[in-house]
Amino acid sequence: MARHYTLDEIRSRTYKEKDAWWTVLLVDPLAARLVKLVAPFRSVTPNRLTVLAFVVGLGSALCFWRASYPWLLAGALLFHLSFVLDCMDGKIARLREESSPFGSWLDYVLDRLRVLACAVGLFGGQYQATHDFVYIWLAGLVIFLDMFRYLNALQMGKVRAEVGAPDPVVVVDAPVGMTEAPGWWKYRNLLVGRRIRPHLFSGIEFMMFVFIVGPVLNQIVALTVLSSLLLIAFELLLIYRLYTFTRAHRPSLSPL
Repeated sequence: MARHYTLDEIRSRTYKEKDAWWTVLLVDPLAARLVKLVAPFRSVTPNRLTVLAFVVGLGSALCFWRASYPWLLAGALLFHLSFVLDCMDGKIARLREESSPFGSWLDYVLDRLRVLACAVGLFGGQYQATHDFVYIWLAGLVIFLDMFRYLNALQMGKVRAEVGAPDPVVVVDAPVGMTEAPGWWKYRNLLVGRRIRPHLFSGIEFMMFVFIVGPVLNQIVALTVLSSLLLIAFELLLIYRLYTFTRAHRPSLSPL
């Protein structure tokens, strides 16, 4: 007999403790309801959702390639739908306890290929329409930054595990001796209390601004440049915080 899940059960078992604000506010409410609809059907598996998300992403890339504004809107809509489906695969896996190493690999690889295809579609289409070489540079920038932020996250995770550094987005208590937390701590704890990471511009927001906000506002160059600068700034902040932690917690050398 098919198992039916309540929304509260889906939220408690599949929502991440902390997530990007775009996911928390604009994806999870829809994804949870779609999971409720499809979870009873055993034919809907995490890997099939991953592949479907990739196929929809290819549809987004094809729309972007057409370059005119109505097609840009269609591409942005399909990209958002692709991301919703991509979030659903993980939720289904956690809900049914069907996570697998192959599923993680498949999700990672198809995510990168989707970004590559959409970058070629969006910026290649604009180049074909305008013959402005700036779109070629922007395509290379987006592909490079997407690759860098994933590699950086993997390596930083390894370093944090080695040195015992805390997660950079955990709730932070007020400094010892303070009777009331200053504004920064209040701000962080308020966000995390709503499941929103204080790291406000991560790779998720970067992709959404490039492939959704930019096309919708018809400001592809400006939004790509702005989102690239914000991503670089927040990545550098994480690197700096890891650097200061490792400097402060270096093991002392034993005397010879």
